[in-house]
Amino acid sequence: MIHRLLFASAMLVPLLLGPFAARAQDDHPADKPIVVGSDFGLAPWMVRGANGPEGFGVDLANDIARRIHRPGVQIEDVNFANLFAALFAKRIEFTINPLNITAERAERMLFTEPFFATGNGFLIRAGDSMGGFDDLKGKALAVNRGTISDTWATENAAKYGFEVQRYETFPDSVQAVLTRRVFTAINEIPTTVYAASRNKAVKVGFKDLNGRNFGIAFRLDDAAYRDKVEMALECMKTDGTLHKMYVKWYGEEPAPGTALDTVFPGYGAPGLAHYDPTPHQPNCN
Repeated sequence: MIHRLLFASAMLVPLLLGPFAARAQDDHPADKPIVVGSDFGLAPWMVRGANGPEGFGVDLANDIARRIHRPGVQIEDVNFANLFAALFAKRIEFTINPLNITAERAERMLFTEPFFATGNGFLIRAGDSMGGFDDLKGKALAVNRGTISDTWATENAAKYGFEVQRYETFPDSVQAVLTRRVFTAINEIPTTVYAASRNKAVKVGFKDLNGRNFGIAFRLDDAAYRDKVEMALECMKTDGTLHKMYVKWYGEEPAPGTALDTVFPGYGAPGLAHYDPTPHQPNCN
């Protein structure tokens, strides 16, 4: 009788757990598209095209899917403020946002190795010039509120003697440059490069490749899957795919020797939490 009760209880557990048990065992189903999350509208990373999302991030996700043998990609439009919540709740398998790797974030999630070098791009009017930080003295600078560029401006305003104006969107900060309310607007380098390519009234006056890099984020319990996707990234670097994607979407050659072309040892972001130094060779078959 006791054995029958134990057996019945064991059989009841999957029924009580229902879809949660299945999902826990099958977060990355091989026969279904990868589900990733990104904040749409970050041109040219992720924009809405006539036939669906398009951009650098879309090409990146599709190539990862091909290399890890998944049938396509489903991209969820997730506002940046909700991106990490969507990841932790398993609504998405990983982020495909232009996401800065930081020490604080690396404590909470797993990152791939860096794959896209960034920093502050200084957007100025086409007729102006900027040779470095000293040219900011006595001038006004526009940032998007709450961004890493905002943090940089706040920390360096007194040092370089500039005023900070904060705007809610990047187009608003670009408009502030065009109307001469500010001398320059700063944002991620690739964002300013693309903006300048679309509007000849502005140009990128200065690029501060300050060591910031984008990475792909995973849940802390997803190391094996992170490693699998990272190996796909390494193969994309090795065969020049990432380089070609950058030229396609940003219309210029990337700076030499950056994370776009550099394969890092181990898995993850070197020097930060949850980095795995285990040596490996990319398997690009």
